[in-house]
Amino acid sequence: MEKVKVLIVDDSKISRMMLKTSLKKTNFEVCAMAADAEEAVALYAEHQPDVVTMDMNLPDADGIECSRRIRMIDSKAKIVMISAMKDASLVAHGREAGISAFLQKPVSTNQLIDTLMTLCQQQVGKQAILRESYAKPFARAFHEGILDITGLDGEVDLSADERRFIDVSGIAVIIGLTGEPVGRAIVSMDTDVMRAFARLMLGVEDGDELTDDEASDSVEEAANIIVGRGVSNINDVFKDKEIRITPPGAICGTNIRIASPKITTFRITARTRIGEIHLNVGFAEGE
Repeated sequence: MEKVKVLIVDDSKISRMMLKTSLKKTNFEVCAMAADAEEAVALYAEHQPDVVTMDMNLPDADGIECSRRIRMIDSKAKIVMISAMKDASLVAHGREAGISAFLQKPVSTNQLIDTLMTLCQQQVGKQAILRESYAKPFARAFHEGILDITGLDGEVDLSADERRFIDVSGIAVIIGLTGEPVGRAIVSMDTDVMRAFARLMLGVEDGDELTDDEASDSVEEAANIIVGRGVSNINDVFKDKEIRITPPGAICGTNIRIASPKITTFRITARTRIGEIHLNVGFAEGE
């Protein structure tokens, strides 16, 4: 896969260095950096980058005017505004100038890469986009949610899941994703893990009674919290997209087989001291 070329436009040398450092060891390559609008337009014409990061405050013109000049050269230019300001008026004027996305300083590496990958999905591929921009925020929410809810910490793995069926013996909590992209999330674990998870979540001692209904209800509520966090992580970055979750539905039993539809799916596994906890999340983003 070829590197995706990035032009960084910012009057601050420190900001330029920070952005360049954030893109190290990624599929993005900084092809040039500009400190003002005149230099930015000239470098854009010379390097024809795939995407531009644009500061608002430049010494010779603001970032919106600089973006207009760049789009006069290339009407399809992809521009991300990264500024200390991010109010409604700036966003509205920026969109009129053709700016595609808006981030506020200080921007995290995850936010930056997620945004750039979404804008450059034709170059990096659909599965890579969904993995970096959607599955990874769910993996972070999964790890943090389990830790916050139960105190359990463990290694979390993320991988593509091409299985036609998901087989569960224990509990599977199914939650639909609506909006853009649509999809589905399934939190699952075996019966013993479900009971241990519920005891930690509810603070129930080993000798105290806990019914299977209480255990399954606890996991269902935890799944709702975790998936909701994952959706919020995505919505916080991509302001023009709005994913929502449907009410959770739990299935308990042995040899449960859930068909996996033709969507791009990822399997996230948390290995904890009480056993493995799984999150299967799939997306069907429109063409």
